[in-house]
Amino acid sequence: MNVTGIAAAATEMSQARTAEAVQMAVLKKAIDVQEKGALQLLEAASPVASNPPNLGNRVDISA
Repeated sequence: MNVTGIAAAATEMSQARTAEAVQMAVLKKAIDVQEKGALQLLEAASPVASNPPNLGNRVDISA
């Protein structure tokens, strides 16, 4: 059994796990940033003003 090959494989697997952990952390951060941006957009949207009940009930077409 080649000890050097085993050590290289173990190092490679460790690096892959580290890279995966970093990628997941970056993905979670990006999702958090998008969530905050979406919430800000929703909060910035002005609420729909309710019109008086008589507004828009009649249309004058005799002009």
